[in-house]
Amino acid sequence: MAQVRWTSQALADLESIGDFMARDAPSFAQVFTDRVFEAVKRLEAFPQSGRVVPEFNQDDLREIIFGSYRIVYLVSEEDVNILTVFHSSRLLKPSDLVSDS
Repeated sequence: MAQVRWTSQALADLESIGDFMARDAPSFAQVFTDRVFEAVKRLEAFPQSGRVVPEFNQDDLREIIFGSYRIVYLVSEEDVNILTVFHSSRLLKPSDLVSDS
């Protein structure tokens, strides 16, 4: 079973998205944030379940599509590191993949 870890960048991304949503619908923002955390829990048992990030085509760099957002993560032998959360209308750039290591 993999250990899911959130980078500070991914947590900051999620917080920014929640803050943006909260301007119009505070209760929806909280529900959205909670559901993102729930969606990521499956990676503990199934770390390869997300699709390969098309911009990079690396087997260990994957993503979960959640509504209009992409949750990008890096799979290692024992860990799943959530790297970033961002709107799916954007393309992922190497500079978006900051790790806390």
